[in-house]
Amino acid sequence: MGFSYKPLWKLLIDKDMTKKKLMEQTGISKSTIDKMGRGETISLNIVDKICKQFDCKVEDIMEYKEEIAK
Repeated sequence: MGFSYKPLWKLLIDKDMTKKKLMEQTGISKSTIDKMGRGETISLNIVDKICKQFDCKVEDIMEYKEEIAK
């Protein structure tokens, strides 16, 4: 899996903010939001923009999930 952005999605709910509003306020593209929805990696510039938007730490918007070998 790698990364999970569940903390960000929860934060958006708590702030009563849509993904579209987040995109408008930070300049993040829809394709980046889609990548996050799939748990893919994103650039640190995007992480920085989101952290600045919410005045939060990285761990407030994403977490690392170690893959378990089958």
